[in-house]
Amino acid sequence: MAISDIRLAQLGGRLAELEARLASGTLEGEAFVAASRDYAELEPVARAAAEVVSMRGELESLLNLEDPDPEMRALAAEEAARLKAELPEAERRLAIAMLPRDAADVRPAMLEIRAGTGGDEAALFAADLYRMYEKYAAEQGWRVEMVSANASDVGGFKEVVANVTGSGVFAKLKFESGVHRVQRVPVTESGGRIHTSAATVAVLPEPTEVDVAIEDKDLKIDIYRASGAGGQHVNTTDSAVRITHLPSGIVVTCQDERSQHKNKAKAMQVLRARLYEKMRDEAQGAEAEARKAMVGSGDRSERIRTYNFPQGRVTDHRINLTLHRLPEVLEGPGLAELVDALIAEDEAKRLAAMDG
Repeated sequence: MAISDIRLAQLGGRLAELEARLASGTLEGEAFVAASRDYAELEPVARAAAEVVSMRGELESLLNLEDPDPEMRALAAEEAARLKAELPEAERRLAIAMLPRDAADVRPAMLEIRAGTGGDEAALFAADLYRMYEKYAAEQGWRVEMVSANASDVGGFKEVVANVTGSGVFAKLKFESGVHRVQRVPVTESGGRIHTSAATVAVLPEPTEVDVAIEDKDLKIDIYRASGAGGQHVNTTDSAVRITHLPSGIVVTCQDERSQHKNKAKAMQVLRARLYEKMRDEAQGAEAEARKAMVGSGDRSERIRTYNFPQGRVTDHRINLTLHRLPEVLEGPGLAELVDALIAEDEAKRLAAMDG
C-alpha cells in the first residue's frame, strides 16, 4: 500500500505539534496525559515515515544524478539499486505502523483458564497453561496476580483467573483466547493410552471504572462460606462472595481471600472485565467484515492449538504453524515465537484487506 508524500508530511507535522505542546509547559492534568499518550502512539509511526521519506528522497537524487565521472555514476546506480530493493520493506513497516490499533492493546488483561473435557487431566493441563503464561509474562517483564482459583483434587485448576499488568499485555495475549487441546498419557493411565483433553483460555482487556459504569441496583451480592483448600478460615467464615449482574446475567464468585471486602473487590474486577468484553463483542459484531481479516475471532469455542506430548510438538491451527519444541513452549520462549507469528499474520491479513 503506497503512502503519499503529503500523508507522510502530515505525520511529521502532527508529531512536531505534539512535541511543541508537551514542551510548552502549559498542559496539565488530563490534557498532558492525553497529549503524552498521543505522542507515544504517533512517534513510532512518524519515525517509520521519516525513514521512508529519507529513502525516497535519496533514491530520487541518485536517479537524477548527472555526473560526468563514470565511476560516480556506477556507484550511484549501485546505491539506487540497493534503495529500490530496501524501500518496499520500509514502506511495509510504515503501513503496518499505520494500521488501526485496537484501543485495548495497551491495557492490562484478565486471564481466565478453565478445565474443559477430560476431567482431572484437563484440570492438570489448565495448571500447565497457567504456569506457561506466568513464565512468558516474567520474560516480558509483566506482573501476574492471581485473582481467584478453584483447585481440583489432583492439584490442577478447575478454573483460575489472574490479572496481568505491564506494557502491551493485551496486544500480545489477545490471540490466546480459545480452546487449547492436549494429547498425552495421563498420570492416572496405567495402560499407556494417549488421552485428549482440553482447557479454555479467555484473555479480556481490563477496563477502568470509567469504561464500565456498574450501578448498585443492578447487582445481587451473596455472601457465603468458602469451601475447599485454603486454611483455617475455610468453612468457618462467611467471606466468599458471589455477585450477579442482573441486566446481563453474568455471575462472578471469589473466595480466595480471608476478607469479604477483598473478595468483593476482586469479584468486581472480574465482573467489570467481563462486561467490558461483552460491550466490545457487541461493538465488533457491527464490524463483522473487518473481523474476518483477523487471525482469530477470540471465540472461546474455537480450537486454536494442540499440545502433543508424545511427539513433543505444538501446532497452532489458525496459522498452520508447528513447533517441535513443546518443552520450550511451556517454559515461555517458544510461546513468544507463536505469539509473534500470530501478530505478524494478523498484520499481514489486515494489510491485505486494506489493499483489496
